[in-house]
Amino acid sequence: MTDASTTSSAPADASSQQRKRRRQPGRKGPQQRPQGRPVHPLLEQLAELHPALFGARFRPLKLGTYQDLMERHPGVFEPAALKEALGQHARSSRYLECLARGDQRHDLDGQAVAPLALDHHHHALVELFKRRQARSKEDLQPALRARVRELFVQSGLDRAGYSAAAKVNPDALAALLDEADHDQAAEIARREALLRAFELGGVDEAQFADQYGLAPEAVAPLLAQARDDRRVRAGR
Repeated sequence: MTDASTTSSAPADASSQQRKRRRQPGRKGPQQRPQGRPVHPLLEQLAELHPALFGARFRPLKLGTYQDLMERHPGVFEPAALKEALGQHARSSRYLECLARGDQRHDLDGQAVAPLALDHHHHALVELFKRRQARSKEDLQPALRARVRELFVQSGLDRAGYSAAAKVNPDALAALLDEADHDQAAEIARREALLRAFELGGVDEAQFADQYGLAPEAVAPLLAQARDDRRVRAGR
């Protein structure tokens, strides 16, 4: 990239230009991410050695993976560098995504060895949404509340038990779940209103989509969900 100050004055000699280019901050090397943060070179090596963990799809790492790597590959890794690489890996959004999915922890051979602790699952989910919200103009809080509520239901715990296991403030959790319940009730009411309108409208799904500004392919699933809502309310 040409320094802006050289475009309006006589060109410098070649060696001077080379020195300026070397001094320019923020020049991206071949192993730098779009944001300018370099990928730790050991992560590329780990992806080659253990593609099931560090390759195209990340997996939650078994607790103690650092020690396992040192023992599996004696003399290959400098301890401080490996710790730094694993730390960068664990802080990445791609790694948070696999935690937020609730994948099991895996060993170096790519075998699932342990369930993901609830607190790790919960906090990865919250952190991932926080990062996405920073890049989005859309309010993602309803989606986050729905995901936390889903995780809460799946846990089979009451609110106090979930708060303790997930290591979250009980009052903050209660407020979030109450809002999630309100969101769900509002969405059920919206689907019910649309189903009633469809039943009384005397039009087909394509015409209904046009009338209400809906994507044609979204109408059938929406109406099916509304009918399921009715069956649930009727106790069927």
